[in-house]
Amino acid sequence: MLKRMFVAPDPGRVRLRSAVRAVLGIGLAVTVSGLAAQSVLAAVAGGLAALLALFTVGDPTVRGQAVTTALLPAAGLPVLAAACALHGHPLLRDAAFLAVVGAGVYARRWGPRGHALGIFAFMMFFMVQFLHATPDRLPELCGAVTLGLLASATVRFGLWCYERRMPPPVAVAPPGGRGLARITTRQAVQATAACGFALAAGQVLSQDRWYWAVVSAWWIFVNTASRGDTLVRGFRRMLGTVTGIAVGLLVAVPLHGAPVPTVALVAVCVFGIFYAAAPSYSWMMFFVTVMAGLLYGLLGVLHPGLLAVRLEQTAVGALGAALAVALVLPVTTHAATHAWIERAVHCVRDCTAVAAGRLAGDDRADPTPHVAELELLLARVRLALVPLLHPLNPLRHRKARARQVVAYLDECAAQVRGLAEVAADPAASHDARLTATCQRVEAVVGTLFAPGATAMAALDGPAPAPAHHPGAERALAHLHHLESALTALAHPVRSSPRAPFAAS
Repeated sequence: MLKRMFVAPDPGRVRLRSAVRAVLGIGLAVTVSGLAAQSVLAAVAGGLAALLALFTVGDPTVRGQAVTTALLPAAGLPVLAAACALHGHPLLRDAAFLAVVGAGVYARRWGPRGHALGIFAFMMFFMVQFLHATPDRLPELCGAVTLGLLASATVRFGLWCYERRMPPPVAVAPPGGRGLARITTRQAVQATAACGFALAAGQVLSQDRWYWAVVSAWWIFVNTASRGDTLVRGFRRMLGTVTGIAVGLLVAVPLHGAPVPTVALVAVCVFGIFYAAAPSYSWMMFFVTVMAGLLYGLLGVLHPGLLAVRLEQTAVGALGAALAVALVLPVTTHAATHAWIERAVHCVRDCTAVAAGRLAGDDRADPTPHVAELELLLARVRLALVPLLHPLNPLRHRKARARQVVAYLDECAAQVRGLAEVAADPAASHDARLTATCQRVEAVVGTLFAPGATAMAALDGPAPAPAHHPGAERALAHLHHLESALTALAHPVRSSPRAPFAAS
């Protein structure tokens, strides 16, 4: 697990820059908020607001990120006010919390912006419970959150602004469907049910710290799109929490909230959260758990029993999530992965058609955006297949099927990239065989997902035609290999996920 975090590729040092920028932004937010209110509570609130803004806002452009960041107070401050106002009314507070849960997950249907706003609103309600804030602290909290957002925005968009020039990120869940047929709607219902269970069971275990169970269940649903996704994420959350509590007992408890070493270690945890988030959810949760223990030390309430309660509440949250995805409108891993595979294959077809158009002399045809989109879709396919490829998955036939799907899609991507490179050559000329081969590729794609269709057999190779332009010959070779890979993909894609599977 440690190797995975530090050896994972970091193109352009994006993770490193993001982690360092987060430490600076959150450090500035904590300093400004704490000095303005002369309060540890305000410093924690401002720092948490900054962390959420830097962590959750993921629009593909700097301008989009700025707009989403500006909208965070509109989503979070009303929830913050409601949570404070309902402090002395447990039943109304619990009902409002579950309403925020459902709305926050449902907002994912509006892409990265809805995703960020939903998380921020939920965490504002959680923050009130974490800080045990009463209504009289509302002005202080609102001021701290506002200052925290301004400080983080100053670093993000002023002192250290950079933009990853990438296509728009692919949504977590495949789009499509209405009502309960839409995955985000089903997950909103699931998350509400899971958090309802966690809330009730958490309060049985602890009337003071029940909210940890709710937040555990909630975060397990973030960035997941299927039953398998959620179960794997729950396992990783427990693993990160257990190791984080063990370190907390050795580090956070002996410190007794000493300000200087505690603040230094919190900065290390912030760096770790941002640096580990992409490659390892378990490591991210480890740093979150250690940081929570350190913050409790600053608030003067940390003791070993509190960390034990934290572990119990996390287990309750994970159990609630597991029960919800298994019993409430379940979204199977097969259904989610099938939707992503279908989108990836259709993107392959689009890349092929546009590249062929470019080779035929259409200067306006550019396959490059489609190639970039395919890379993002393949990343989503791999992420969706993680539960099937997990070492703890006992279904070997499904694991073998998933490996074949990844291998064939990688081969498709390699051939599409090669085809796009050939098409970019202005000297490459049109060849009549290109049209026929592209039509066969489109036909193979049609047989992959059409009900009752039979997979076509690929040609043995491109027909020889001496004296043709070498660019056209290379394009035909890429198309042939692409057709072969798509034809082979039909075997794992069209076979039943419950049937025994033999690698072809």
